[in-house]
Amino acid sequence: MKLRIEKAIYGGNGLARMTEGEQAGKAVFVPFVLPGEMVDAGVRASKKGFAEAELLAVIEPAPERVAALCRHFGVCGGCQYQHAVYETQLAMKRGILRETLERAGVRQLPEIAVHAAEPWHYRNRVRLRCEDNRLGYNRRGSHVFLPIAECPIAAPLLWQAAQVLMELPLEGISEVELFTDALESKLQLTLLAAKPIASQRLSRLCEALQLKTPQLIGASVVQADRDQRGHRGQPDESVEGHVAAHWGEPSLPYTTAGQSYRVQAGGFFQVNRFLIDTMVSLVAAHRSGQHAWDLYAGAGLFTAALMQHFAQVTAVEIGEASFRELSSLVTAPHRALRATTAEFLRRGKLQTPDLVVVDPPRAGLGPEVVERLAALQARRIVYVSCDPATFSRDAAGLLQSGYTLAELHLVDMFPQTFHLETVAVFER
Repeated sequence: MKLRIEKAIYGGNGLARMTEGEQAGKAVFVPFVLPGEMVDAGVRASKKGFAEAELLAVIEPAPERVAALCRHFGVCGGCQYQHAVYETQLAMKRGILRETLERAGVRQLPEIAVHAAEPWHYRNRVRLRCEDNRLGYNRRGSHVFLPIAECPIAAPLLWQAAQVLMELPLEGISEVELFTDALESKLQLTLLAAKPIASQRLSRLCEALQLKTPQLIGASVVQADRDQRGHRGQPDESVEGHVAAHWGEPSLPYTTAGQSYRVQAGGFFQVNRFLIDTMVSLVAAHRSGQHAWDLYAGAGLFTAALMQHFAQVTAVEIGEASFRELSSLVTAPHRALRATTAEFLRRGKLQTPDLVVVDPPRAGLGPEVVERLAALQARRIVYVSCDPATFSRDAAGLLQSGYTLAELHLVDMFPQTFHLETVAVFER
């Protein structure tokens, strides 16, 4: 059927509406399209209120359409926007963020400031599935393995190391994670395995990799927790499980925003090596006072900057690997606490800080945390979000409790994909 694409929606699809028959007006979600295009699409799943379709042909292409750089685009599940010039990707994300907030009832919006950098080779970390000594991701919309021959959103060193690894014996390894610093001067390898790997075998593999990739400084074998096996395979997120073996350095030194961090296997760190400085500046620059909280602190990316401007910083993190990194970073009179944010906020009388920074996972803060933060009445909350839907829900809750949305920034940490990062400043 022929469809005119109305707009881009979150998730990578375009929205169109059926024009004929009993279902005229029904919403149709079509991938790999651009607003204004006329396309031919075939429905693959019809649900109550909407249908999901596959793109068959572009009849009237938008002037912003370009050829994808990666040969795997459209089959691999990693990227959704390679068919659009980068300025159009940013415009679509800006529109999606605004509409998502308005739909949640957040209508008095400040101007959305957009921050972007190099749209290719930006990822400092990739996580690859391993099957039959091939490395790859998941096919789009499935857990089916897709061997890949390139990944142009990854830092070149990461793909160089991946190619070398495929020449080495990888039996028993289900996933490989590669992590590098902003300048690609150092490389960390993490192998995910269901069963133990002997230290001698790990050493042989690392020494062979190091011959062709001298940037390698350390490696770990992580035995996956049972519910983590075989369920990833996109370039995002870190491995989960317990470290069973080490080779070389246990952590990778990462210098950014004027600070040096030690990132261990399984630890969380922002993925766009070109925009981390911008993110830290938006969160911490020009802010000062007596006491700040950094909730969901991770390895302390924002904590380090806050410690320069506040007399005392309390950083809260629950992840084991991230908390180790955080603890080594935080010195008195600042403090690091291992707890969930909800657990921390449930404690007895808490002194209201001057600033609260929150950087939750995709699930967002949730009603309890929003309610407890609102009750504290901190003068300023800086909210870093990687999901516009959960951010919009939480933002509505904060506004209802008396906060105003003073600043709104879209930081494009994930070019070529539908994902977007938001930094919002709430004041009262």
